[in-house]
Amino acid sequence: MDNRTQAGTQAVSYSTAAEIEAAVDRLVSVPQLLIALDFDGTLAPEVDDPLEARALPEAQAQLLRMLELTDTRLALVSGRALDSLGHVAHLGDRVLLGGSHGLEYRLDDGDSVLPMSDDDEKALAKLDALMHELADSAEGAWVELKPAGRALHVRLSSIEDAERLVAQTLAQVGAEIPGLTTRIGKNVVEFAIHSADKGDAIERLRDYVGADAVFFAGDDTTDEDAIVALGSHDLGVRVGDAPSAAQLRVAGTQEIAELLKLLADRREAAVATRAN
Repeated sequence: MDNRTQAGTQAVSYSTAAEIEAAVDRLVSVPQLLIALDFDGTLAPEVDDPLEARALPEAQAQLLRMLELTDTRLALVSGRALDSLGHVAHLGDRVLLGGSHGLEYRLDDGDSVLPMSDDDEKALAKLDALMHELADSAEGAWVELKPAGRALHVRLSSIEDAERLVAQTLAQVGAEIPGLTTRIGKNVVEFAIHSADKGDAIERLRDYVGADAVFFAGDDTTDEDAIVALGSHDLGVRVGDAPSAAQLRVAGTQEIAELLKLLADRREAAVATRAN
């Protein structure tokens, strides 16, 4: 099977089975392991209705296994708000969640509360009105509500409308509500009152579980913040052919499911050996 694809004019190589196995084997023997994963585009194929997204059954089976592994914690790190992430994950209370790009957390003792001042609330209300006005100008565009921001989705719009609307939104929101955190992802542009990213989420979750190493996989531009936050003992995986600092690269959600099975198998064996 050809393991190369074209990203623009530059060929991208996917990691070989041997490379993946070697990297996983270097990771799995640590005393405490954090397995952190993006959801959409990584575990779950992209769908038109975000609330209908589900991890591939092959991936979901491995996530459920990971929840039972000794000295191992599983976390989902997503741009989704916590309630949305919990809804699509179907993993119960034992999974850790980092939502809204590191602004919200669901840990063992419950959900964190976002600090929102009166000025923050006023800015959010202004952002909400502006984003809905902009979305109304293009068929298929819609606004996702988040506790500290708003995201404009253009996946269902025509290519021409999507390009126009994203450019217009960036310009108009930047002019009318300066100082917001801006993120551009696949078919989405997002603005947040507070500044945080998935790298912040990785560091907080690492500290929370006392992880000796972190595994992270993601597919989008915002996932690169988590990948570059990883250290020399960690392992990052990029899904797809976009530029990345990740050590490993795989083609899509099916390949991630296969990698997760390998990771679960090798981690299970490693902790069993240590217990004996």
